[in-house]
Amino acid sequence: MFIPKRIIFEKTSLDYEIGKNIYNKFKGKEGMEIINLSSNKIKQHIPGDNLYDFYREGKNTLVVGVKRGFKFQSCKPSAHYQLPLVSGCIGQCEYCYLNTNLGDKPYMKVNVNIGDILDQAQKYINERLPETTIFEGSATSDPVPVEPYTNILKKTIEFFGSSNKGRFRFVTKFNDVDTLLDAEHNGNTEIRFTINTDKVISEYENRTAPINKRIEASVKVAGAGYKVGYIIAPVFIYEGWKEDYRNMLIELNSKMPEDLDYPVTFEVISHRYTTRAKNVILEVFPETTLPMVDEERKYKYGQFGYGKFIYSKEQLEDMKAFFTTEIEDIFKNKTILYII
Repeated sequence: MFIPKRIIFEKTSLDYEIGKNIYNKFKGKEGMEIINLSSNKIKQHIPGDNLYDFYREGKNTLVVGVKRGFKFQSCKPSAHYQLPLVSGCIGQCEYCYLNTNLGDKPYMKVNVNIGDILDQAQKYINERLPETTIFEGSATSDPVPVEPYTNILKKTIEFFGSSNKGRFRFVTKFNDVDTLLDAEHNGNTEIRFTINTDKVISEYENRTAPINKRIEASVKVAGAGYKVGYIIAPVFIYEGWKEDYRNMLIELNSKMPEDLDYPVTFEVISHRYTTRAKNVILEVFPETTLPMVDEERKYKYGQFGYGKFIYSKEQLEDMKAFFTTEIEDIFKNKTILYII
């Protein structure tokens, strides 16, 4: 559970139940800074004269806000729309794309007007009838660490649980899922967990749950009848990587219930980076040991006008063959969605 150093309440956020609950949870807590804004200028209340310091102070800041615009962003190919419940993440994963996408907004922000957001989701669902509409709840966030005192995911899960043509999914690296176990989801929500080897998590995924806690949490939600998926990402090639990933998969399978309601899904994503991301990462994490030597990678042009440094064709083919074989051999009730 995320215990922030400071909480910034935007104008009117305390008029909503979730805003009041957060305030009552933390008011009077020793060392807690609570700021009530008369305008919505957030950054001036977060210390830090440079990106290095501002990033770290931002990661200890919770902003409680009200969603104003209601045009949802698209979220292809994983869903039709992003669901703007929460933005930001308390984790400090050194490779994370949010370092560039949200580099100037490293704080967590919760939108408290959940009723308005779900009303808009229903409008999108109605527009696409009779097709099913899928919403992604973690396109620019990991909403789980604030769930114990916001219940924003539970409210959303139960909204979709009563929906005939709406579906919800989100992904996390955390384990604060206990409040979700009794939610009436009716199989309409998929919870995915990003997993990786102990080496990768300990070296690069700062302030996230260890792999054993993520597996434990995933077993809980699987036991509660949710659809469960795993994102193995980013995959790094290092000495002994195959043994480490194989052992991780074996450990996961040994903990999974045998009578799952749905097949377990797998998405596997190799490590890649852009020049822009590399520059931001080196500014925020100057001591990083991330393997970002351009000459050791292949440069691939992307569809959005910029390219990425990826592993070579031979390395990616080896990676794909490895994970295909291992997942097929280790797991019975599973579906591999993609390996890239």
